[in-house]
Amino acid sequence: MKVEYWCIGKTDDSYLEEGSAIYIKKLKPYLSFQYRELPASKAKNANADTHRANEKEEIYKLLKSTDILILLDEKGELHSSEKFAVWMQKKFNATQGNIIFLSGGAYGFHEEVYKRANAQLALSEMTFTHQMVRLIFLEQLYRCMTILKGEPYHH
Repeated sequence: MKVEYWCIGKTDDSYLEEGSAIYIKKLKPYLSFQYRELPASKAKNANADTHRANEKEEIYKLLKSTDILILLDEKGELHSSEKFAVWMQKKFNATQGNIIFLSGGAYGFHEEVYKRANAQLALSEMTFTHQMVRLIFLEQLYRCMTILKGEPYHH
């Protein structure tokens, strides 16, 4: 089993790239992990529905039927860091396929992606840019792993 984190689009903010790289590196000793940036829709003069449909196609090119898809979405379940760690342990114990966390682009997710998703998680009741979510989620995933290993990072 592998844990993957997919994001729609790239970030131009070097501080987010640098911070993300730090946590991606920190995650490697804990689990088989891959970070992917999927292309954002570049359709000119398109509406939000067209962008979401284009991005859905990019997601579906990579998604396997055995993958567990977890959307990072403002309408998702809220967990404390400790409860997220317990939730993840249950996923590890029950999952045969890969666990895919997905952050949407500027227009959110297509309706079919919501239907395909196995779960939705919210990182906060606050709203963050879709680019900032990357760093926040990577830190929380690292924190989760240290909680599960009983390490002192989370205190």
